[in-house]
Amino acid sequence: MDRLHRINPFAKRETHDAQTILWYKIFTILTWLLAVVSSVYYTFHAPHDDITKQRTIWGQNRHHHTAFALNSCIASIYWIVLFVLQAGYIWHLFSPNADYVQAAASVGSHFIFNNLLHFAFVMLFVRSHFVWAELILIINFFNLSSLYFRHPTSPRFVHLPAVSGPLAWAFVALYWNGAIAFNAEGLFGRILANVAVWGILVYGLFFLVTFKDYTMGFSLSVLSASLGVGQFLRQVIAFQWIFAFTIMATLFVATFVITLPEIFGARFRRGEAVVSEDQERAPLLDDN
Repeated sequence: MDRLHRINPFAKRETHDAQTILWYKIFTILTWLLAVVSSVYYTFHAPHDDITKQRTIWGQNRHHHTAFALNSCIASIYWIVLFVLQAGYIWHLFSPNADYVQAAASVGSHFIFNNLLHFAFVMLFVRSHFVWAELILIINFFNLSSLYFRHPTSPRFVHLPAVSGPLAWAFVALYWNGAIAFNAEGLFGRILANVAVWGILVYGLFFLVTFKDYTMGFSLSVLSASLGVGQFLRQVIAFQWIFAFTIMATLFVATFVITLPEIFGARFRRGEAVVSEDQERAPLLDDN
């Protein structure tokens, strides 16, 4: 078992030796660049293998009129911000602070695997291999879920770019690509989507209530906004965009409520300490 633990790249470790961290640096940069370059390239260019089925990422989104079609602008902004934050995460692997390096390395294997799976998904999605793309998303969803539950208290510079941000996308992408894969464009598909969309709210509230994780709540609220705008611009007379905006608003408010104590908690505690100190000094002032 000890031998298996040593060779398992996904085993949870508190510390990593210099050689392991070096490999993490190399593979993290290479796989992240692979994910970024493929995403950017296929946002603007379609593959040339077969022009009858190949489209850009958002070309596929426009072509398939499902109840989970997203707004390309909001979703693209989400990914731009996420890629920038991931660059910040990678920088911490090179930090002179050993604690930062160890924290970043602790999720390195899952992050590298996520990048490879994201690349595979993009390559399959733009070539209309939606069932295989859905399988890749399912694998990545379990990869990122395993990462989340094994490292729920990672520092913010690790958690959002490497854990919660990609996980929120993987969950929504399961709906997005799944609706295309199973050709859910008819009336029955839309009715089923009207029910299934509430899973986003349940999923987000689970993390907000259980882990007080405002990063998951905010990420899912942004992606719900992308869904709402995409559906509104496609079909005004429909329930899906109303449900999506309701989910967005609920998650945003719940996220705000969860975040308030963390923002102001320290300030309140400092205020209580000042009052307590003044009360201790009051008898001395009265004696004078």
